[in-house]
Amino acid sequence: MPRRTATMLAATLMLFALLCAGVFIKVPYSEMSPGPTVNTLGDSRGAPVISIGDRTTYPTTGHLNMTTVRVTGADYDMNLLEAVHGWLSGDNIVVPHENLYPNGKTEEQSTQENAEEFSQSQESAKVAALKQLGISVPTRVVVSSVVKGSPSEGRLHAGDEVKTVDGTPVTAPGDVAKLVTRHKAGEPVEFAVVPAAEAEEARKAGRAPAARTVGITTAKAEGDGHAIVGIRAGTAHTFPFPIDIKLADVGGPSAGLMFALGIVDKLTPGDLTGGRFVAGTGTIDDAGRVGPIGGIQMKTIGARKAGARYFLTPAENCASAAGNAPDGLTLVKVSTIGDAVQSLEKIAKGDTAGVPQCGDS
Repeated sequence: MPRRTATMLAATLMLFALLCAGVFIKVPYSEMSPGPTVNTLGDSRGAPVISIGDRTTYPTTGHLNMTTVRVTGADYDMNLLEAVHGWLSGDNIVVPHENLYPNGKTEEQSTQENAEEFSQSQESAKVAALKQLGISVPTRVVVSSVVKGSPSEGRLHAGDEVKTVDGTPVTAPGDVAKLVTRHKAGEPVEFAVVPAAEAEEARKAGRAPAARTVGITTAKAEGDGHAIVGIRAGTAHTFPFPIDIKLADVGGPSAGLMFALGIVDKLTPGDLTGGRFVAGTGTIDDAGRVGPIGGIQMKTIGARKAGARYFLTPAENCASAAGNAPDGLTLVKVSTIGDAVQSLEKIAKGDTAGVPQCGDS
């Protein structure tokens, strides 16, 4: 066999061996890439993303797109070849698997956590939007969860409204633990609650729901042995009119800001975007504060590919986003929903000189 042919054959066999090794060698990494964007002012799968009932709404134009990131699943074993491809790709990021799924988090646990965060982000988006518009949103203390095997299992349920503990009115979630821990383990505590199902039926019938008394014997907590009943208290809201947010196959808290802005736009005359294509991201709390999110670089890339010209960026993400901003995308710095509304009003008028941007000194 001629030397040149032998050399080429050896090189080919070596390349083939390396490719095979790359396919079969597993590495502890995961990949992030730009996901789809969805206009919160529009439809998804034939239905409005945001629907508002029993209240005057106004036509909207333009885009207020929420953005997403695709990630490989918790149970997916990436091979070396995929990792190298991801490292060489300009739009994707390969990160240690532990960064996305800490402490061995499973696919099921991740999905459940993302669903819960997504649900909470919708609730906070509604509250923040209505407060921005000066609309009151009453709150109530509820049972957020019940610990399996605890004294409360079967007696209290998630969603039950807690009116009093031992006759003392409850006005904040922390009140419940304070009142329960006045007892010693083994002592009875008396709750006045409105069961979630009965409360919903009463509201639909236009009557005030009635509370019922539930007696529970406290148990001893691990560690210091203080009295517990095995529930976690939280806050729920009573909205003055129906607001429904529907978006399938999306999880996590990062769409909160864009949902809130979509609600504000639909409930106010005029056009918040002026017909512009605006995208963005950011968590939001009941007070309208905007928080940072993960995968900001992937989201700006996805937004620009979808056609966005402006990107509402949480202030704490600005440094990272500004270092890798796609051409043609203006990163607008926001810390609250009020910041975002003011910037959008300027963008709508074409007066962008005063809009705070990431990278401004």
